[in-house]
Amino acid sequence: MTTLAPAEVELEQPEEDEDAEHDRPWIVIVWNDPINLMSYVTLVFQKLFGYSLSKATKLMLQVHNDGKAVVSSGNREKAELDVARLHSYGLWATMQRD
Repeated sequence: MTTLAPAEVELEQPEEDEDAEHDRPWIVIVWNDPINLMSYVTLVFQKLFGYSLSKATKLMLQVHNDGKAVVSSGNREKAELDVARLHSYGLWATMQRD
């Protein structure tokens, strides 16, 4: 009886750029709008993300003064959920790769 050696299988390694792209987190950006009060935006940041009053106020002022602020980051599913939650509170939010 002859024994055959297992066939070699050549695996294609993903290119480094693909790995780096996959590992990059998504960020959630809240944009300034003429509708919501600053106190309301601060309250939403506290409620949705559990931020302290100080951190929520800092982010709200960044939105107000700079026109936008990054309020969260993570994988795509988390970013999509955060954007949907922010929309449900009437805030303008988008997501993008960091």
